[in-house]
Amino acid sequence: MSVLRFDQWLTVDARGLYCRPGGFYVDPNGAVSHAVVTHGHSDHARPGHAAALATRETLAIMDARLGEGAPRRNQALPYGEPLSVGDVTVTLYPAGHVLGSAQVLIEYKGARAVVSGDYKRGADPTCVPFELVPCDLFITEATFALPVFQHGDAAAEVAKLVTSVAQFPKRAHVVGAYGLGKTQRMIALLREAGYDRPIFIHGALQACCDLYESFGVALGPLMPATGAAKDALKGAIVLAPPSAIADRWSRRLPDPLTAFASGWMRVRARGRQQGIELPLVISDHADWRELTETIAETDAEEIWVTHGREDALLHHIATTGRRGRALALVGREDEDQ
Repeated sequence: MSVLRFDQWLTVDARGLYCRPGGFYVDPNGAVSHAVVTHGHSDHARPGHAAALATRETLAIMDARLGEGAPRRNQALPYGEPLSVGDVTVTLYPAGHVLGSAQVLIEYKGARAVVSGDYKRGADPTCVPFELVPCDLFITEATFALPVFQHGDAAAEVAKLVTSVAQFPKRAHVVGAYGLGKTQRMIALLREAGYDRPIFIHGALQACCDLYESFGVALGPLMPATGAAKDALKGAIVLAPPSAIADRWSRRLPDPLTAFASGWMRVRARGRQQGIELPLVISDHADWRELTETIAETDAEEIWVTHGREDALLHHIATTGRRGRALALVGREDEDQ
């Protein structure tokens, strides 16, 4: 490993994490000349960059979601292919978060630093699974970095939804699901569970579903919920953005039973406050066990935490003999909220 300290070439400023010898930011919170983007969620993929490096899928998501704000110059980098950028070598590895999500390995003068982006290690039929990358410095998220957050089995949570549909065949089950990643994962998990009926979706979710299918992710028959006959929606599963399940859009559904698919549903009080009848603990982020196990398995001696519940994770890091640092990057919010 290089004798250089990591903070001599990886620095943090108002725009985020900057790689000085590479001349780029990773997931900057504003427009920059050169960005490496881990995935397409809006808190990581900002508009206005002059040039962006990411997976082909992430670049397509940015084009679709940002429109004229998408980067003017794109470079797609497949997983596992090293690329020289300035004086460093950059390689992308699967993060398992959403379609195209990547960890960023940066190698400089014998040192290996990995920026995780958002990641999970649970099974997800809609994206390439997380791949562990040994490193000297691991820069990790901490969205669910409290021991209370144990996400469990997503398939078992989906089974609860299917069972509820059978128990209440006259009620529309409207499920709050975020447009990029969670919606498509919910649909794919339902298909894996044997649910072959049409799934109804809010119009705001259609574009991302189409994009996933364009990359070969089969979602089965989808129908627009808006304008559908009430009889067709009885006993149906309807996916909608979280904001829609609480407004008058959902009230036109037949006796709607509200569900919400999120890691935050582990906190039952949060679900009750939002009027959720069927909380589904399904997260696209690592839980406490996955975070702590991943830190150990990377064999990194130094851990930086980008955002989230950092205090508990930093305490854990200290107990393992590793060096920990909170970056407290601004502009990082769980798009799931």
